[in-house]
Amino acid sequence: MLTGYGYGHDSVSPPRISKAVIPAAGLGTRFLPATKATPKEMLPVVDKPAIQYVVEEAASAGLDDVLMITGRNKRPLEDHFDRNYELESALLKKGDEARLAKVQESSDLATMHYVRQGDPKGLGHAVLCAAPHVGNEPFAVLLGDDLIDPRDPLLARMVEVQERHGGSVIALMEVAPEQIHLYGCAAVDTTDEGDVVKVTGLVEKPDAADAPSNYAIIGRYVLDPHVFDILRKTEPGRGGEIQLTDALQQLAVDEKVGGPVHGVVFKGRRYDTGDRGDYLRAIVRLACEREDLGPDFQAWLRSYVSEEM
Repeated sequence: MLTGYGYGHDSVSPPRISKAVIPAAGLGTRFLPATKATPKEMLPVVDKPAIQYVVEEAASAGLDDVLMITGRNKRPLEDHFDRNYELESALLKKGDEARLAKVQESSDLATMHYVRQGDPKGLGHAVLCAAPHVGNEPFAVLLGDDLIDPRDPLLARMVEVQERHGGSVIALMEVAPEQIHLYGCAAVDTTDEGDVVKVTGLVEKPDAADAPSNYAIIGRYVLDPHVFDILRKTEPGRGGEIQLTDALQQLAVDEKVGGPVHGVVFKGRRYDTGDRGDYLRAIVRLACEREDLGPDFQAWLRSYVSEEM
């Protein structure tokens, strides 16, 4: 049990959040055979692996202590965020400073830590694996399938809301009713802030007829550490897995456990790389916006679409 924790929603302010947890132990079966030997998180989005965008987001929000939850065959993740002295030396000898800077960028983003999940028991279990590292501090969880455009600083806003209200904060997005069964769903009350809601209940992937709203949970969380106590007692839920949503439901209905649960309603740019079609669309969108690639790529894309039509 967590004891001696120095704040609650009705006491002193919480400490500054500095730790981020990134679950990355999934098998990536939707991208087979590409992910047979390559972690899905290392699939490139233009010219950077998807996981680097996520670590960059955490670092930009001031979370420079990153714990990655990994599994078997995930060693390339560690290698990517480590130094590669042979490659750096070769680029230095060639005088290729531009590529050298790109190679070194990933190893300088944050202080990286790794722990293996072992048994794939679901997102809730993956988050629980972070307990020894996180300790008694609030922390962020970032899922690698959701890439948030850096021009729309969602995580920084969530950290701000958590530091003001305590408890936990989840990212929400309005979706069409026929899509809500693909997400965790939140029942909410409005607040004085237009983009902030009070979460009163949560359900994992409900049928459209049973959904309390069309507010879907997307892959960003800022969590009170009391969630670990709840996860230790949480039984497997939907899909036979320990669901983080089930633990957050308990926090939402009993604020005495770990403070309230708020939601930040996100209306910015989000790129879903967890689905093959959305992954391709994300690459196209990001490539079109690149100064070095966009003009030529957009011209080719217009020509290709025109010819196909």
